[in-house]
Amino acid sequence: MREYILLTLSIILISLSQCQAQSYDDKRCKCICPSLSSVLNTSQSSPERLNIIASVAPSKCNCDGVILPHLGNQIKGKEQIFCPRCDCKYENRNTTIIKIVVIIVIWVISLLVIYMLFLICLDPLLNKRIHKGAASGSYQEHTNEEDDSTISPGTSHAMGVRGNVLNRVGHQQDKWKRQVREQRRNIYDRHTMLN
Repeated sequence: MREYILLTLSIILISLSQCQAQSYDDKRCKCICPSLSSVLNTSQSSPERLNIIASVAPSKCNCDGVILPHLGNQIKGKEQIFCPRCDCKYENRNTTIIKIVVIIVIWVISLLVIYMLFLICLDPLLNKRIHKGAASGSYQEHTNEEDDSTISPGTSHAMGVRGNVLNRVGHQQDKWKRQVREQRRNIYDRHTMLN
């Protein structure tokens, strides 16, 4: 159990250090423009659209503030043709909240995986106890009521309660498995659904 927690913590710390090592801007201007070949009438430039990202003030998030400083020499004299085709948007995001949400999602997934592993390890114990009880013929139907009389005189109260809980979980698990099998049979074989 401790190994899983340590592994999860180390993965989170490594991912956080990687995120901090990269440079992200919370405020930026992103301009998407057509390829230069469409304006210059040449086939030498790549036919892909241009993405230009710059950290400027919101008032300068336009062709004059972002595109012309980057492509000024390449589109000289054709600014009036090229600029109206560009779409500039100012983006404001909070990477801290994004990191926190990602960490929470990773923790939830980790807890679910640990819970699944616990149930996988618990399943053989439950099946072993159920098969022992069925083999000896001492099967007792359990109800939802607590009954201390089911504890044998030679066992302690804690052991009896633990066995009782394991038996209940096992019976509920078997009941659920039977319901799933019946529902699958109804859906796939008879093409009907349970109500």
